[in-house]
This record gives sequence, structure tokens and C-alpha cells, in this order.
Amino acid sequence: MPITVLIGDLDLQVVADPLDAWTSLDVTLRFNEVSSGTITIPARPEVMAELVAGRRITVIRDGQILIAGPIEAPLAAFQWGLPGGEGGGEDAGPGVVTAAFADDLAFAAGRLVYPNPAQAAGSQTSSHYEAAGAAGTVMLGLANLNAGPGALEARQIPHLVMGDGTGVGTSVSVRSRFAPLLDELRSAAVNGGGLGFRIRQDGTDLVFEVYQPVDRTGTARFSRGLGNLRAVTVEQSAPEITHAIVGGQGEDEAREIVERASTFAAAKWWRIEQWVDSRNEDTTAGLEQSGDEALAESAEQVRLAAVTVDTPDLAFGTDFDLGDIVTVSPMPGIEIADTVRQAQITATPGAGEHVTVLVGSQEATSDAVWVSRVKRIQRRLSRLETGTDVA
Repeated sequence: MPITVLIGDLDLQVVADPLDAWTSLDVTLRFNEVSSGTITIPARPEVMAELVAGRRITVIRDGQILIAGPIEAPLAAFQWGLPGGEGGGEDAGPGVVTAAFADDLAFAAGRLVYPNPAQAAGSQTSSHYEAAGAAGTVMLGLANLNAGPGALEARQIPHLVMGDGTGVGTSVSVRSRFAPLLDELRSAAVNGGGLGFRIRQDGTDLVFEVYQPVDRTGTARFSRGLGNLRAVTVEQSAPEITHAIVGGQGEDEAREIVERASTFAAAKWWRIEQWVDSRNEDTTAGLEQSGDEALAESAEQVRLAAVTVDTPDLAFGTDFDLGDIVTVSPMPGIEIADTVRQAQITATPGAGEHVTVLVGSQEATSDAVWVSRVKRIQRRLSRLETGTDVA
């Protein structure tokens, strides 16, 4: 597909001609996570003048914005060498630069959930931020009050507006104190029925929206026989938890404790108990939600990395997208239906593009298992240290 790369400013205005001499582009799109990319291009003076802090990169694929967001590392790598020397050739020219960028969700990743978003951090009079209702409504409220037009002026993300999502999903509750905004959004998304959220550029607006992923298992299918599967790798492991024992407020025998279980997982594998500390939760419904979230995070893992081939009948970004549920047949007679968690698109002018789709359960990522586990522990410790529920 044709790809155009633009450089703009933080007011969402294009400030230079399209980058037309890049040699490689690597974009990784993530479901409910910050997406990222790198671009490698000859380090001409006019290019270097624009690859600086305060600029953003927009990648347009087949007429649609694939990813847009701020440059995080203008000089992720720079190489130059004299002819015949290390890194050089017959004509080393201006050298080669690689810049790294993120999507606009990176702005929200830099926000915490204030107990009272209307008050400055040092002037808080509330112990926790609390909200309940349909997950989409709660998530829009979290984003609006801590990063959007409803936030304190100094905390507002420029050009951010609230989009669709009101009333979407099942009922959830949030009780938070200085926890990372994205952690609370992901928690509400999981407990609200597997929702998705994103920030997308629409003209001169950045739109935060919540959406219900689509079940495309009947139409988005990948297999050797269909000719749209280049390669596939499958990893499967047992759940880390089948029974969550959740502790709430109180001490010793007076402490409220509830049990949440995945009976299906326990019957398929074996019973695996784990303690979930949710000491700041004061309702049974909140404790149950914390347990359900822990079960979802530590469920049976099926990591399926499928190298797909876009066809006229089935293409990423057109016929299926992040968060959608698709079907992959890694071998004849076996089908796996799960969520599209990540899509990596690499492109070079000569070889064209390759699309790698990662399909799997809630914690399925391209990270090593130990990396995912450390991230989960850090998230829980952060909630403990700020007096927020641990889920």
C-alpha cells in the first residue's frame, strides 16, 4: 500500500514536505497501549532541522492515518563514515539517521488520576477518585478530568476532545489515588467487557474514544489454505491464577475476604490460588471486580504471532483492526479465535511491506513472559504505594 510520512508540529500542522527518501519504516500498533515507530532516512540538513523535540510524525497508509504522534528520540541512531572506513562506502554522503516516535496515547500515558482532578496535586482534599457506571462513560470521565478539556489547564493535552463511548460496556467502578491514567483505563476496559480505547487525530483535533471491538471470526480468517498466512508461531501456557482470594478492609479475622474463580480454567488445568491485596476497597462489588481483573490478567496464555498477507479480500486496517477477534488456523484442523493485540508493519521502498499480527489473550504481547510479569508487579506496587485498589 502507498505510504506517506509527514512532519508536523504539536498544533497538528504540517511543517515540511513529505519525507520521500526514507529507507525503512517500522510501526508497531498496540491494543490499549502506546503504539510506536521508527523511521530511517538520509540525514540531509533539511531533514535534521525538522527531526527535533516538539515535532510529530504522521504515517498515512492507503489514504488513512496509520499512526500519528510526537517524536520521542530525534536521534535514536545516527551513522556516518568516511569512504572506505567503518560505516562508509564509496560516498558516505550526509549519513543516516533513525528517529523514534509514538502515537498520541503517549500524552495520556504521562498523566496520573488525581483524587480530585479539580484540585492541584498539593491541594488535595479528597482521599480517592471514585466513579461508577457503564465502562465507556467512566473511561471518558477519567480521560476528560485528568487530561482533557475538563482537567486543570496545566494538565490539559492540547487539542484533545472527548469522542464516542458513552454508555458502552458493562458496569464498573473505579477508586484511584495518583495511579497512572492508562492503568485505570485498561482496568476499566477489561472489566467493562474487553473494550478498546485510543486517541486518534481528526483534522485539528485529537479524539479520545472508547469502542467495542468487533467479532470478525467468521470473516477475518487466516490459514495456509487461504494463502494469506506467511508464518505462524504458537505458544501456550497454563494460567497463573484460577482462584483469586481478595482481601479488603479490616484486620485479621475482621478483614473482608471474597473469592473469585475461573471454574473453566481450574477444570481444564488445575486449581491455582493467589492472594490479591485490595485493602483500600470498601465494597464487595469492588473486591469482586479486583478479583476478576486478576483472573483476566493471569489467564491461560495463548500467544499467536501470525505473519499475514494483505489480500484484496482481507487487509489490516480495512477488514479488521486492533481489538477485533479473528480466527487463525496454525495447522489443518486447528483454529484459534482471539483478540488482535498488536500489529507490526515494516516497509522498505524496494521490498514493500510486511504485516505481522499478534493474536492472544489479555497479557499476550511480544514481550518475554518475565517482562510482562514485571510490568504487572510494578502496576500493582504503584497502586499499593498510592493507596489504590490492587487488582
